[in-house]
Amino acid sequence: MIKYRVRRGARILFIGINPHYGSFRRGVPFSNNKMFWYLLAKSGLITENIADLKDDTKLKKVYKNKFSSVYRLNLLNVVNRPSFDITELKRGEERRGRIRISNAIKNFRPKIVCFVGKTAFQKFSGKKHIDFGWQPDRFNSKIFVMHFPLRGKAIIRIRELKLLAMLSESKGY
Repeated sequence: MIKYRVRRGARILFIGINPHYGSFRRGVPFSNNKMFWYLLAKSGLITENIADLKDDTKLKKVYKNKFSSVYRLNLLNVVNRPSFDITELKRGEERRGRIRISNAIKNFRPKIVCFVGKTAFQKFSGKKHIDFGWQPDRFNSKIFVMHFPLRGKAIIRIRELKLLAMLSESKGY
């Protein structure tokens, strides 16, 4: 099972759609493929080297001991139930997640909320047609939809995450 740590003052709250069985078993979000973690490192949001992130034990320590407290990053899923892919999710499963995420944004006030892929934002917002990039603010948090980490060129995701890293550290944003 994955323990989510959401803290006040987060730079970025990442929102995924739901965990893969492998990630759920390891207790670390996005650990089944790990590309998300590599992109975080390549963008400068975390300082771990890729070799350490490939090791499940070391990755779990990073997530448990540094992700929210040191890096000030948080993560939630719209649906907490694991699946092999999103086609296994049932209509309406996202309702509880919408409330939980809205409450987290309202109560913990992250600077930026980053939805990891369009599907995560669609399930949260209920909108069918959305664009990548900035969305209307919610409870004074900036909302961003990034490209999903598994499809397409990594440089696009790295650019997006570098932008979020820079803006999450700036005082006036």
